[in-house]
Amino acid sequence: MKKENLPSKICMVCKRPFSWRKKWEKNWNSVKYCSKRCRNY
Repeated sequence: MKKENLPSKICMVCKRPFSWRKKWEKNWNSVKYCSKRCRNY
């Protein structure tokens, strides 16, 4: 995937957009938070 074509989502906690990452490739549909900090909020 090219950088400009990456999907993005809005974080449930901070409401900021974040982009697809390779480490989320297998579970992108279940990702809701942009970072560990937001996930543990």
